Amino acid sequence: MQYSHKAANHERAALQGRRTQAKRRNESERSLVKAAIDIISEEGVATATFDMIARRSGYSRGLVGQRFGSKQGLIDAVIAYLQAKQDAAASDRRIDELPGLKALLTYVDFYLKELADEREGLAYFRLLSSAVADNLALAATFAATHAVARSRLEAWVRRGQREGNVGADLDPISTAMMTGSLLLGVSIQLLVDPSMEVAPVSAAIGSTLKSAFAAKRRRSPPEGVAPATPSTRRRPPKPRSAPPRRRAPRSS
Repeated sequence: MQYSHKAANHERAALQGRRTQAKRRNESERSLVKAAIDIISEEGVATATFDMIARRSGYSRGLVGQRFGSKQGLIDAVIAYLQAKQDAAASDRRIDELPGLKALLTYVDFYLKELADEREGLAYFRLLSSAVADNLALAATFAATHAVARSRLEAWVRRGQREGNVGADLDPISTAMMTGSLLLGVSIQLLVDPSMEVAPVSAAIGSTLKSAFAAKRRRSPPEGVAPATPSTRRRPPKPRSAPPRRRAPRSS
């Protein structure tokens, strides 16, 4: 019994040690990613070397290399961090529980507000611009991430069509692609012009998308007026037939 008790204590201590080690690893990795994001946001992609990340985070260069390994590893870590952060914020707002059209419009508004308030998101688009310009292999990573976002937008459009709040004539895939491209364009514009005010742009986008995507409803007739039916609609008057032409008298 005494041996079993000691074994149990040893097992608990080992488990606690593994948990502490995993916690330290997660904390160090998060610190490294945040340091990389800060450098990219403030100074650009080229400045985000492993040496700079090590100095900004307070960890060794060897640990940075161990965690990221390469530029591809750095991009993957930054994307995973930003995606998890955005998913958590969307989950807190319960966007997926909203009706289709409202979910899409809420997401667009949330995305643009986060873009304006949290400059971390700009690091993503700096990396994207660099990858597209310099390395097509890295661009595939961003294409996969955009496909996930597009699938989410498409699902909201399809849900809205089933619910009757999104126009049935809209193509869900094209609609999702257009919405995602619009958000991407605003993000890149903010990189070019950091002084841009996002709030009025967000309001204009929300109003435009709501008007374009909402299912069109027939107008109700004024109170006391029965709706028109085929039998009550005024028919256009028939054109009058021309009078018969008189023949000229025959000369003798």
